[in-house]
This record gives sequence, C-alpha cells and structure tokens, in this order.
Amino acid sequence: MNDSSLSRRQLLRAAGGLLAGAAASSLFPVRAAEPRKLTRNTDTVRVGWGYGALPDIAKQRGVFEKTLAAKGIKVEWVGPFPNHAPSIQAVVGGSADFGFWGSTTPALAAMLAGSPLVFNAFDIYSPRSTAIIVKKSSGIHSVADLVGRKVAINRSGLGEFLLIAALEKHHIDRSKVEFVYLNPPDAAPAFAQGVVDAWSMWSPAVDIARHANDARDIFNEGRDLDFPIDYSSLVTRRKFTEENSELIRAVIDAYYVEGAWQSAHSAESEQLVQQEARYPDQVRDYLTSLKRVNQFHEPDDAAFIAQFQRAADWLAERKIIKSRIKVADYSVKV
Repeated sequence: MNDSSLSRRQLLRAAGGLLAGAAASSLFPVRAAEPRKLTRNTDTVRVGWGYGALPDIAKQRGVFEKTLAAKGIKVEWVGPFPNHAPSIQAVVGGSADFGFWGSTTPALAAMLAGSPLVFNAFDIYSPRSTAIIVKKSSGIHSVADLVGRKVAINRSGLGEFLLIAALEKHHIDRSKVEFVYLNPPDAAPAFAQGVVDAWSMWSPAVDIARHANDARDIFNEGRDLDFPIDYSSLVTRRKFTEENSELIRAVIDAYYVEGAWQSAHSAESEQLVQQEARYPDQVRDYLTSLKRVNQFHEPDDAAFIAQFQRAADWLAERKIIKSRIKVADYSVKV
C-alpha cells in the first residue's frame, strides 16, 4: 500500500482511537494494493449531502474537510438532497462530483438509462430502518390490508422495492395496490393529509413521519426482508474517476474515519443530524437506540459484489430496474 492511502491502523488513529482490534476489522474493507500512479486534475471536490446520511455528519463535524485539506484538497458541499435521484442528477449534470452515499437502486436505474456513473465504494449500515408506515387510525394492520389502498413510494428506489418485496412476501399481486410515485418532499404532506394511506420511506424521514402522524410500521426492511436488496453507495462520473483517482481515494479514506466515528458515537451522531433536520427529541432518541454501525466495501471485494449482483438481479426480475446489469462493470476500484 503506498503513501497516498491510509492504512487501517492510521484510519483508526485518525478517528481518535475510537475502534481497535477485532472491532475495527468488521468496519473497514481489506483493500488490494493501490495503483502505482494515481491521477489528479483538480484540487476541489464537490460533495453531495442529505439529511441523516454520512455526509451530513461529515459536513458538521469538520474533520472530513481538515483531513482532505491536509492533502491540498478543498471541499465544497452540494445539497441538501431529499433522496438519491436528484443527487445522481447533480453528479451526471456536473454540479457535484460525488453523490451522498445514497441507495444503489436508483443509481442502477440511472446507469441502465445511460448515465456515465460508476460506484467507487459501498456501505452496509445496520440495522436498516426503511419501513412501510400507516397511521394507527387507518384501519390497516398488516401488508394484506394494503389491498385497494394508495402507497407513496419513490420510483426505482428504496420505497418501491420495499413495497414490492412486502407484497411478494405476503403473496399479494401488486396490481391490487395503487403505487403513488412521489419524492419525499411531496410524499410527507400527502401521507399527513391522508391523500395516501401508507408511505414506504427511509430514515430519518420515516421516523419523523411516524412520530408526527401517530403511525407505525407494517413492514420493516431490517426485520422483514429475507436478504439485503439495497446498499448505500458512493457514485461519481466514470471520467472523473479516471482523471482523479487520487482524490477519490482520499475522499473514501476520509469517509472511513467518519464512519468509524459514527459507529462508535451513536448519540453524538444523531444529535448532529437533529441539528440540521430539526426533528423532535423523541425521534432522535429512537434513532440513537438503533446504534447503527457502518461496514464499508470496495469494488474488489468479490464476496460483496456477488451479494450486490444477487440484489440487482432481483430488482431486474421485478422490473424495478428495466433490465439486468453486471454490477462489476460499473464498480471501479481506485
């Protein structure tokens, strides 16, 4: 491993010695030898962020920017984005260089549509908390009760795949449920006002809506899915990866420091997120109780890529994404 990347021991030391030994090995991927020559054609990285995601914490803590500044790299934050689709559009359109560790599902859909994107790294945070929620007063007590009802989802994203997975697991034909395609800023008031009967959504928005509308889960990703279908991902343009692999390596390594800190400091992490998103203390306390942990993977992790391919095939078979895709072809190791 050359001097342009941080070793595992250096990463832990940079994070303040938060994790060590066996605990650390579960958080950081084992990387193959780095390329001999890394490329760099700019000194600025434009990084997407959204409420509740890892970049939100990195943005507020300031360690991320200092880590990159030590390498002569300036950080410009772009956002906040309500979900991954507009974050992807910003990367494709050239107003951002990195997405915001968003869902792999809309990223795959964009790649299939011809967007020149690649995955640089992946994060499995657990426990996963995306859920389908309903108001307690709705008369809906289970997934079976969604028949004839309207459910808000984001197209080709976590919301859509979770609803389809829930219907499939409970042997309900999707034609019996009305899919209402809404992005989160529109779905939240639609659910609150009763325009839709249920909402398939991720944290922290789903937790805020659950609290604000006296709602509850009828299907939870972490609890009810048979195997992982979606992952958090860092995406860039393929050309940017080719021309700036040194910057991408530096950004990934800086995010590993943030991920280690977040994993070891649940309460402090959720307090930071709450400061930006401004939700009630009860929501913050629930999210803190989850004690979520990040586990990172890179494109040379064969076992992870095989797992990701299984998920992509599942999405293609159910027409959530338009066709099959070989995920290894769109995952670039730097």
